Amino acid sequence: MSHHRQHSDGLWTVPHRDPFGENGVPQTNGSAMNGSTAAAPAPISNLPKEQRAAVRSGTGHDATAPVKTIPVSQQPGPGQILVKINWTGLCASDKSLLHDEWTAFGVGMMDQTLGIAGHEGAGEVVAVHPDVENLWKVGDRAGVKWVVSICRTCEFCTNGHDELHCKTQLNSGFSAPGTFQEYCLTDGRYATRIPDGVKDEEAGPIMCGGVTAYTACKRSAVRPGQWVVIIGAGGGLGHFAVQYAKALGMRVIAIDGGEEKGKLCRDLGAEVYFDFTKGQNLAEEVEKVTTYGAHGAIVIAASRAGYALGPSVLRVGGTMVAVGLPTEADVVAGAPPIALALKRLNIVGSVTGTLKDVEEALDFCARDLVHPILTKGTLNDVDKFCKLMVDGKLPGRAVLKVSA
Repeated sequence: MSHHRQHSDGLWTVPHRDPFGENGVPQTNGSAMNGSTAAAPAPISNLPKEQRAAVRSGTGHDATAPVKTIPVSQQPGPGQILVKINWTGLCASDKSLLHDEWTAFGVGMMDQTLGIAGHEGAGEVVAVHPDVENLWKVGDRAGVKWVVSICRTCEFCTNGHDELHCKTQLNSGFSAPGTFQEYCLTDGRYATRIPDGVKDEEAGPIMCGGVTAYTACKRSAVRPGQWVVIIGAGGGLGHFAVQYAKALGMRVIAIDGGEEKGKLCRDLGAEVYFDFTKGQNLAEEVEKVTTYGAHGAIVIAASRAGYALGPSVLRVGGTMVAVGLPTEADVVAGAPPIALALKRLNIVGSVTGTLKDVEEALDFCARDLVHPILTKGTLNDVDKFCKLMVDGKLPGRAVLKVSA
């Protein structure tokens, strides 16, 4: 996931505008999402006045997200739709934002979120602003992603493949209220249509976790029949990567800790599994399997050890993809310059995905090629699931039932 926030070091930028009015309801004067000046619709009479939401309380590692009752926006603003969230994923990034784990990088939940995290929502459209009635109707199934709005005019938005780097984007649970609430406003021009054959509880995690794994596989440049090493393959993001790599024709070597994760990885399509807790020389073991080393390595483990291992398992001309986001500011994704030069290695990053990437990632699920392993809960389980993530004891991907 990308983070755009103004910070003293110039790394982060965020829109110099506040799209939110009183009670967190986006303004309807055309400035909120897309510059439209169409008249606002009348309030929807059958919407509830209040809703349940998991709202952050406190800061740092002591922060919690208890369920509270808050107002429901009674009308979408220009360009917006209102989505009743049936299920939302709980991403490791949500945990990091809720617990201020990225403050060393100048990244944290902004006031505009109203303390509501979440960016993997799936549900049903319940209200549509007139200027996007050509795109959506009440009853359509829609997904809410990390990027919820873009400017649609900058170079990144218009080149066809980089809009998720728009410098004035809005992000669910980071600079806009997220999906840990029953009713969520989002930009109708950037919301994702959920295809038939994909359940809401499956679609939610694909909005970020699934598409992140999918785009990382594409960024690896590994072709069908070639080897890819997935470091951190047995977790919520890694198990997606194993499936997408397999579906794309790659030969998968999975690395993680413990035999339980090994069984999961093999069941999902990995040809080889290495347990890093056994103290093997993993670079040598990978070379034995592949003869010359892997064509690609995807580092999903957000750890110093994972990033140290990545370049060592590659063959000449191989590509390492950085995906996991360590909380330590001094962890580097790379290799000694002599290794980079002599082996002509490529080190690239990958983050979430474009609107088209998400559609493609969902299509793999609709065709029964990829399915998330889910641990299900409710909005009341945000804190419990975050602790399980910290302890490394959360099987698969966490999803929360939001609306009754």
